[in-house]
Amino acid sequence: MASYVTKDGLDKMKAELELLETIERPKITQQIAEARDKGDLSENAEYDAAKEAQGMLEMRISKLKNLLADAKVIDETNLDTSKVSILTTVRLKNMVTKGEQKFTLVPDNESDLKAGKISINTPIAKGLLGKVIGQTADIVLPNGNKLSFEVLEISI
Repeated sequence: MASYVTKDGLDKMKAELELLETIERPKITQQIAEARDKGDLSENAEYDAAKEAQGMLEMRISKLKNLLADAKVIDETNLDTSKVSILTTVRLKNMVTKGEQKFTLVPDNESDLKAGKISINTPIAKGLLGKVIGQTADIVLPNGNKLSFEVLEISI
């Protein structure tokens, strides 16, 4: 199944994979060798910890390789700003508090709430998808609370 990413997201995954394979993997191999040189492996906590770290590292490398193999880069130049979709930035008015918020809808692996980037798979994003300026999105959160937002602006 394809996973959609931005060019920036793809570059970050490639950089992380490079770091893990060229820096972190040799470090852990060295730690395992040093722990092995200390003797009896059956009671060697350092060796066990290094082997566990190696397993976690290899899982992350494998996951990144799979993500990169299935990654489809989204062409931001062809995005339609007439309605809310992935990679659009949406300025909203909370219909209860009358406060404004701004979110960018991004792929799962690029979400960063502090930066205003929310995953396309969150209840808020799902409730906003397809809406146009002036429309109201009524969203039910997993905890049962209801939010109502008016779409004020859609941009890239």
